[in-house]
Amino acid sequence: MGAHRDDAYGPDDPEAAEARAALVAEIARTGALDDPAWRAAFEEVPRHVFVPYYFVGRPGGYDRLWGGDRDPARRRRWLHGAYVDGPLATRVRDGEQISSSSQPSLMARMLTELEVRDGDRVLEIGAGTGYNAALLCHRLGDKLVTTMDLDPEITESARAHLATAGYRPAVVTGDGARGCPEGAPYDRIIATCTLPSVPTAWLEQCRPGARILAPLATGVIALRVGDGGSEDSGGDGGNGRNRGSGGSGRNKGSAEDGGSVGRRGDGARGTCAEGHFLQTAAFFVPLRGMPGTALIHRPLGGLPRRAIENDLFRFLLALTAGSLDPHEALSLWEREHRPGRERFGVTIAGGRQWAWLDDPAGPYVWPLSVGGISRGGQ
Repeated sequence: MGAHRDDAYGPDDPEAAEARAALVAEIARTGALDDPAWRAAFEEVPRHVFVPYYFVGRPGGYDRLWGGDRDPARRRRWLHGAYVDGPLATRVRDGEQISSSSQPSLMARMLTELEVRDGDRVLEIGAGTGYNAALLCHRLGDKLVTTMDLDPEITESARAHLATAGYRPAVVTGDGARGCPEGAPYDRIIATCTLPSVPTAWLEQCRPGARILAPLATGVIALRVGDGGSEDSGGDGGNGRNRGSGGSGRNKGSAEDGGSVGRRGDGARGTCAEGHFLQTAAFFVPLRGMPGTALIHRPLGGLPRRAIENDLFRFLLALTAGSLDPHEALSLWEREHRPGRERFGVTIAGGRQWAWLDDPAGPYVWPLSVGGISRGGQ
């Protein structure tokens, strides 16, 4: 590695490039960069430009590392920390982390699952630091990428980071739940923030066959948008169709709350969508990394520890919040032999959307609550 210096690390700094190459090699070993185009993006986009400072935990609080530190050892620590395969806390308020830059290997997996093609127009919800938008720009070109965030401070800093790195996508300040009609229609929408449901405005702004990728509950949902009421059964992340139901009980979210909605529906502008939770275990973000899942504040007293500590049960709790109380969720989970995420899906049709187990018209369906978008960050 290079020696300590007194100057700043620029976008083309050789030491930064060496650290970046080590990160890319680490991510590649996980299989997340098999696509040469995405590997090239991670090799060439300088992540340290997008995190000019970040916070690392210490007893009693956080320590701020930044690229302008007068101490060359701390400045070098900042640089190499920017190329660790882990999330970075980028905003802290009153001792609490409120925004972060996501783990690069997770970002690589999400971008791969987005399944972009040359010429695709992409909308990113949650601008974060701008790093994810830069990766998209490298892959597709600036004119095909729009990134947006509700917070003007975030969009302003993301725009500055992107310009420093040499990228100029559309950076929009606005409510991500409403999408960005000015840049529509989109072939892909990717969200980097937690959702209680999929905003219907996104469907209106998508071309038929578009793919939507977003965190939902404690998993990541992949939706394929159909047209004219026809159902598109894609969007399963390459993991095949769901297995049979294996259960016949009812729950609070059964037929009267969505089970009567058929496999076809007019939806917004004649579109509907169906998708599945991506199956690869390593792809799912742990609960602590997914704010706003509604599980954090749910009373779990009286539930067995084996359930409370089980990631798949916590996923079911988060997905069915508002429809099942924790004890009903536990009963279903045990009755259905602890179903994995690959058995769950989401359908949007006829202006309604619901989550389901095994079959969108089966006995286990739950309406998705409509609400705001929780803070994320890339």
